[in-house]
Amino acid sequence: MTRKKVKLAYITNDLARKVTYKNRMKVLISPNPRFGLLPWVQQVISKLETMSEMEKNKNMLNLKTFLSPKITKATKQLKNHCKED
Repeated sequence: MTRKKVKLAYITNDLARKVTYKNRMKVLISPNPRFGLLPWVQQVISKLETMSEMEKNKNMLNLKTFLSPKITKATKQLKNHCKED
């Protein structure tokens, strides 16, 4: 059986986003052989754990920073489409 494709999108609900993050971290850290830790995963997790709160928050996305590149790209595509016609 195949898995469903995961749609990547910003989770606007803070509680749901935090729960999703915790669940994904549990899967990465779990000793389950199916999801065994790869060396690069261990490096990312250890780097994240050693970062200060300020550094973690600096790289976090809010709704504006998540959507602004997508809006810019869509506007360019619309302009290009209008020029073609």
